[in-house]
Amino acid sequence: MHKSSLPLLAVGITLLAADGALATTSDDGPGRGRATTLGSAPWTQWRGPTRDGQVGGTRWPERLSEDRLELLWRVDDLQDSYSGPIVGDDLVFTSETRDEEEEVITAYDRATGELVWTASWPGAMQVPFFAAKNGSWIRSTPAFDGERLYVAGMSDVLVCLDALTGEVAWTADFKERFGTPLPSFGFVCSPLVTDRHVYVQAGASFVKVDKRTGETVWRSLADPGGMMGSAFASPILATLAGQPQLVVQTRTALAGVDPENGDELWSREIPAFRGMNILTPTVHDGAVFTATYGGKARLLRIGAPDDGHEVTQEWENRVQGNMTSPVVIDGHAYLLNRSNRFTCIDLADGEVEWISPPTGDDYWSLVAQGDRILALANTGRLRLLAANPDEYTVVDEREVSEDDTWSHLAVSGDQLFIREQFGLAAWRWR
Repeated sequence: MHKSSLPLLAVGITLLAADGALATTSDDGPGRGRATTLGSAPWTQWRGPTRDGQVGGTRWPERLSEDRLELLWRVDDLQDSYSGPIVGDDLVFTSETRDEEEEVITAYDRATGELVWTASWPGAMQVPFFAAKNGSWIRSTPAFDGERLYVAGMSDVLVCLDALTGEVAWTADFKERFGTPLPSFGFVCSPLVTDRHVYVQAGASFVKVDKRTGETVWRSLADPGGMMGSAFASPILATLAGQPQLVVQTRTALAGVDPENGDELWSREIPAFRGMNILTPTVHDGAVFTATYGGKARLLRIGAPDDGHEVTQEWENRVQGNMTSPVVIDGHAYLLNRSNRFTCIDLADGEVEWISPPTGDDYWSLVAQGDRILALANTGRLRLLAANPDEYTVVDEREVSEDDTWSHLAVSGDQLFIREQFGLAAWRWR
């Protein structure tokens, strides 16, 4: 084991993305990279192998009891984090804000939980208003491309680390690079990594950098930064009306961006209370679904290049999103809404199929497999749900942590990885 102390850096995240198809991506666009299956794919980025909360592999058991789900190991000496764990074939990575002074990345042996390396750098800030209720901790989830780890630090820095050693490869300080203000809520976006580049919503804009050097390739969608600028959401790659593009949710608008040159292909204003557009855009059947805090849920269809990428709203309803990005199963979106109730929406017509009773939770992270959904609540409770458009169906539930669990659940093969507020736990289906 060793510790690597880095200069003031930043974070990066996420590996290969897709628009819901079982394919990795290249810089030529989604679906043109090497083929893959979900089987036991590592959890290499925000929301998993295909960036949409979907996994394959052996079917999950119907119970969460100890004879079906067992604790393998737990590390209990960590400090606060909203950042989800990243899982490779042999290592598990997690991040934290330590002593309100520095950001720390730690690598553990996946099989045993033994510490392999630790890297750290100065980086802490206080977030304002409602966001400070639960703490000013690192927010973005890192990404792993098999060789390097890309970590986004709260103070608008992106750090690239050697995944085997923790040594820094490069650092991009976007405040210094672009002369932009510190984002009041920190670097929230979980970056998107392709074969040759990293895409991040940082520096009061949307930025493409060379993943080997950290140099800027282009900068798009600039905003004022500070309090009302900088993103709460994370981008995806998709093909809409035959056009490969990046789908980007800013604080005020949903937009399509050309991956090659950063040109804005289309844009649609998405009203939200204080710019609280938090959900990762979700692509289904060639259209984009989103739901906002203080706004509405809607489905937008994007036209072909010959039609000027015309944006058509197919429907909207009064469901308000909050922080839970949805999973889509058989044409239905499942998400925890602003009133902390689980909700099922038919994406064909926007009909609300059902809304659950109050859950008592503020946030769920969702992972889907077939017609089953694992929902990890911020209260440390894990639920196994049936994706049933007829009624809210809890198959089983169990407390898996005495601490809060704000970080996104990670699932790889027969293992679950849960980042607790002060620890990291590995679980396994029996």
